[in-house]
Amino acid sequence: MQRQTTIAKKETITRKWYVIDATDLPLGRLASLVAVKLMGKDKPTYTPNVDCGDFIIIINAEKVALSGANKLKNKKYYNVSGYNGGLRTRTAGEMLEKYPEEMVERSVWGMLPKGRLGRQIAKKLFVYKGANHKHEAQKPEVLEYKK
Repeated sequence: MQRQTTIAKKETITRKWYVIDATDLPLGRLASLVAVKLMGKDKPTYTPNVDCGDFIIIINAEKVALSGANKLKNKKYYNVSGYNGGLRTRTAGEMLEKYPEEMVERSVWGMLPKGRLGRQIAKKLFVYKGANHKHEAQKPEVLEYKK
């Protein structure tokens, strides 16, 4: 008897909403957990060329932890405008203080596939600075981080 592989189609995918509290979670481990959930790699119906992941809401992004003693001072984030002298450099400490949402989004984006599908997957991520979010109507489940 020959087994058949199931290929997920975007019409048949069921998506859930999850909320994760980022308080004191290591940034890289949080990002890898979120990336797996966004891509749907934890589902038995995972198909690499189809967006079959879930929606993720991250709250308390400003309370995320960084491992390493000097990472807040030494880790750098770069932006280039394209103009001469248009390189902007920020430390992880500045990012955590002023732009914690962007810091978390960047770390998750680094773990997603690049291209059209990756951009589509990244739109299902919502990051908020405080404990409040505007997705209560979707009734998100709390996703626990297991150490």
